[in-house]
Amino acid sequence: MLSSETSSTNFLQNFAALIIVIAGLKTAQALLVPFLLAFFISIICAGPFYWLQRRKIPAPIALLLVIFLVVFGGLIIFTVIGTSVNDFTNQLPTYQKRLQEETLVLFNWLDAHGIHLSKQVLLDYFNPGSLMQSAAAMLATAGGVLTNSFLILLTVVFILLEAAGMPQKVSAAMADADTSLASFEKFASSVKQYLAIKTLVSLATGLIVTIGLLLLGLDYAPLWGMVAFFLNYVPNIGSIIAAIPAILLAIVQLGPLQAVLIAALYLTTNVVMGNLVEPRLMGKKLGLSTLVVFLSLVFWGWVLGPVGMLLSVPLTMIVKIALEVNESTRWISILLGSNAAAPD
Repeated sequence: MLSSETSSTNFLQNFAALIIVIAGLKTAQALLVPFLLAFFISIICAGPFYWLQRRKIPAPIALLLVIFLVVFGGLIIFTVIGTSVNDFTNQLPTYQKRLQEETLVLFNWLDAHGIHLSKQVLLDYFNPGSLMQSAAAMLATAGGVLTNSFLILLTVVFILLEAAGMPQKVSAAMADADTSLASFEKFASSVKQYLAIKTLVSLATGLIVTIGLLLLGLDYAPLWGMVAFFLNYVPNIGSIIAAIPAILLAIVQLGPLQAVLIAALYLTTNVVMGNLVEPRLMGKKLGLSTLVVFLSLVFWGWVLGPVGMLLSVPLTMIVKIALEVNESTRWISILLGSNAAAPD
């Protein structure tokens, strides 16, 4: 009886501690998001950084080259997102009005063919103008995150400088250094592989979308390509979200036929890249079940906002690997995995 009461007490204490941690993460969102971005950017940059060092390039020069590439990429993102978002936001009322008119034309067409729907009720539950407003708000949020770019860049530099000496520090600081280093190397390898492959696939997706939209004549094509690039990091629904504003804009700017072609462009690109190319490159290395991937998207999006959605899979991988280390929590790691086999 006493043992049962002790187990219940421990469970309640652990659950309460978990709730406190989650509340703390959500409260510290503004502080955590830049550092999390810097951490995962440094993981992506670590590959080129170590590759340059293996080519006998001194570490300071290798770091400068990598940082130059990061800054150059950041400037491109700033230029595309900053200019395009401002123009798109200024034009948003016009687009919303025209989209509302197109929606009313559709309702009138349905009425003429004997399908009678309540316009007001449907607009209350499905308002395309509100969808465009939400897209503009999301883009503005992304721009707000990028305002911390200097802090993020400095953090990336210091993480890369510290990374080389981290194994020696862990060996000196911990009694069971071999297990800690093995867990850290497993985590670093898994996350690095995931982020590298996801970045390449997302880059290809963004380029294909941009070129396709330019050929079809849609306004702000580079912006929508950039959106496709970033939202491709969001599992399951990111590609769908990326397509919505471009398709709605195509309806008011180019007409329904061109909007269908743009929808086909997104669908084809995501089927090829998401269902053929990425699984072939990724294999079964991810180790998370599909349900866990989706739930992690919802959870981290709620805790950390849009950036949490982008980083949902790597963050869940961190939790999973941390749970594998402790025997008492390894069963949770198995439940999070993609199969019933115990983790290595």
